[in-house]
Amino acid sequence: MKTKKNTKKSKSLLKKGDTVIAIAGNEKGQTGTILSRKGDRILVQGLNVRKKHVKKSEANPQGGVVELERPVHISNLRLCIEDKPVKLKVKLVDSDSKELYYVDNGKEVKYRSL
Repeated sequence: MKTKKNTKKSKSLLKKGDTVIAIAGNEKGQTGTILSRKGDRILVQGLNVRKKHVKKSEANPQGGVVELERPVHISNLRLCIEDKPVKLKVKLVDSDSKELYYVDNGKEVKYRSL
């Protein structure tokens, strides 16, 4: 008997273009903007840069070593506002609309609507 894999998609509060900060891993403390997202992994500009050896081709006539950003797991990132990591929370405004907010010095600050 085969078991079903958990295929539940994780709903992320982080979107393309947001500035994030790494809270764990080798890049801890570095910031960058989100370029793309696939599942629970996020590609961030300037984070997790790796070297890849590439063959000669039309797109790469020289070949050699190319530096590429690799995806980072979403659990290692936080939204960055004023160079500080911020934890986003969801609030029900009406019966059908939600908004994201974070707490700054004891006050709730609206970030965006969902």
